[in-house]
Amino acid sequence: MKTGLEVRPVPLAAAARLSDWLELTRPRIGLLVMLTTLAGFFAASAGGFDAGAALHAMLGTGLVAGASAALNQAIERDRDARMRRTENRPVPAGRLGRAEAVVFGAALAALGVVWLAAFANALTAFLGAASFLIYVAAYTPLKPRTSFSTLVGAVSGAMPPVLGWTAARGALDLGAATLFGILFVWQMPHFLSIAWLHREDYARGGFPFLPVEDETGARTGRQIMVWSLALIPMTLLPTLIGMAGLVYLAAALALGALWLVFALRVAIHRTAAVAREAVLASIVYLPALLAALAADRGGPLS
Repeated sequence: MKTGLEVRPVPLAAAARLSDWLELTRPRIGLLVMLTTLAGFFAASAGGFDAGAALHAMLGTGLVAGASAALNQAIERDRDARMRRTENRPVPAGRLGRAEAVVFGAALAALGVVWLAAFANALTAFLGAASFLIYVAAYTPLKPRTSFSTLVGAVSGAMPPVLGWTAARGALDLGAATLFGILFVWQMPHFLSIAWLHREDYARGGFPFLPVEDETGARTGRQIMVWSLALIPMTLLPTLIGMAGLVYLAAALALGALWLVFALRVAIHRTAAVAREAVLASIVYLPALLAALAADRGGPLS
């Protein structure tokens, strides 16, 4: 039966190309970035939650994160092509050109910063631009040179909840610094677990991360434990400074203790299986912690 309305399917080639552009932004990481931005915005919301403003902060930060991912892949095209986990990404696989990725990434970055300036505030836009530059101009060039690049990358990775906070408050304060510290410390055992799991691949790519240079994994295991132990007092700060209440405190302690079990297993066994479990546990840990903070926010800073 004809209705007069003709639905034309999107050609497969066009759909595949759209999929490649989306993949260039690393959408799963982008989703985590936007969720942590939302957590920062919600934690900072004192006189009621403005859903529209929160959405704008999430979108602007997501655009900046996607831009960082696109330019990172353009810069690391040749190294990505050597690694099994990245060789099929759009740029190293040749489905998108390096110049295309650069233009696309630059356009996303500009759009994201302008979006934050227009719909959040100048401080949030400035911090978004700074996060982008740290990731692309500092972290990415340092990755093939030194394992200390991980610390630089963690600075950029800890910025999304700060952008959410400043989008809501328009100012940097102790609450923003606390969220930054939690995300910064969390990233270290998270990334070291990933790097241990994929150390052979990173070696093929020429990235001298600690797990690549650490043949036995003993130093990597110690670092995972040190950062995991440091994470516990860091996550207690929201209650101590009045951002959250005792329910959050109990949740942070319970989650920290559970995470230590996975960290200890990696430090002792140092197998791919336990590293994979730790990576998954760390991915569950962060949203659970931020959800507890959102559910029990309160006090002088809220």
